[in-house]
Amino acid sequence: MALSLTQAQAEGFSLHFPENLGQAPNVTVETAVNMLQRATSSAQNVPFRWQYIDKPHEGQLALLFLPQNLPFPNDGIRWQEAESTMTMNVAPGRELEVTEARSGFIPGSQDQNAWRLRRRYRLLRGGHSALVLVHYTRGQPAPIIPALMNQPVRSYPLRTVPEPPRFVIGEKAGTKIYPPQQSNMPHPQSTGFVSHPAQAILNQNHAMEQLERKREQQREKERSAARERSGSTGGRPNVDDGSDDETDQIATRTLALARYKRNHELMSDVFRQAAFGDKSITPKSPYSIFDKETLEGQTARLQADIERLQRKGEERRAARANRGNVDVSMEQQTSA
Repeated sequence: MALSLTQAQAEGFSLHFPENLGQAPNVTVETAVNMLQRATSSAQNVPFRWQYIDKPHEGQLALLFLPQNLPFPNDGIRWQEAESTMTMNVAPGRELEVTEARSGFIPGSQDQNAWRLRRRYRLLRGGHSALVLVHYTRGQPAPIIPALMNQPVRSYPLRTVPEPPRFVIGEKAGTKIYPPQQSNMPHPQSTGFVSHPAQAILNQNHAMEQLERKREQQREKERSAARERSGSTGGRPNVDDGSDDETDQIATRTLALARYKRNHELMSDVFRQAAFGDKSITPKSPYSIFDKETLEGQTARLQADIERLQRKGEERRAARANRGNVDVSMEQQTSA
C-alpha cells in the first residue's frame, strides 16, 4: 500500500536524501544556501528514502523533502517553545526561510536542561521550496518543565519503513525504485539517519567483487560447455537459446546499482568536505617565488659593479685634480 506524505507525517516518516551529510557545529547562511542549491540539482537524479529522525545528535545534518504545507515530523525531541520563522534575501533572486525551534530535550534521557536547537533552511526563491536542510545544534539552555521531563513524545519501538525510495523532483518525480534482490538486502535503519558511509562503501565494494567473480566463473563455464558441444556435434554451429539473458541482466543491474550507490557516497564526501572542511589553509609566503641563492648571487654581482664604478669615479676625480694643478703651475711660470 502506497504511503502518502500526510500519512508519513502522522507516523513520523519523512523522505531523506540518502547520503550521510555528517555533522557540523555551525551552519552559516552561505553554507545553507550553497547546499540547498546543490541539492536542487542532485535530487533530480537521486531517489530519496523514507526514514525517521529520532533523537539526533548535536551537529547532525539532514536533507528532507518537505512541502511547505506539511508540518515537521516528530524527531523524538520535546520542544518547549514554538517555532519562529524569518525570511531573508541572501542574493538577487534568492530568498531563504529559516525556521528555528528552541529549548528542546529528550524525555527520559540524561539531558539536565533544554539546550537543543533545531534550524530548518528552505529556499523560497532560487531553489526548490520543498527541499529542507535541517541542522541540530546547541542553543541557550533553559530549565526543563518538571511535568514534561519524562513524558515521551513518540511510541517505541519504531516500525520498519514499508515504502521503497522514490524520486521527489524533476522528470522522474514520484517514480519508486525497487532494488534487485530486495529480499536478500538489509532493511534501512528505522531510527536516526543513514549508516556510516565508509562501511557502506566497503560493503558495496565487496558485493561488486563477488558479482564480478561470479560473472567470470559463469562465462568460463559457458565457454567450456560451448567447446564440449562443439566437439560432440562435429563442429556444427551452436544455437544460442538466450536462456542466460535474464541472469545476465540481473547481475548487470545489481552491479550498476552498487556502483551508482558507491559513486554517490564518494560525491557526498566531496560535498561535505567542500562545505565543512578545513578552510584555514596557511597562505604561501609572498617571498616563496624567489630563490635565495639566486638573489644572493645577483646581489654580490651588483655590489661588485658598484665598487668598480666607485673606483672609476675616484680615478676620474683624481685625474681632474691633477690636471687642475698642472694648469695653475704653468700660469705662475708664465707670469714670472
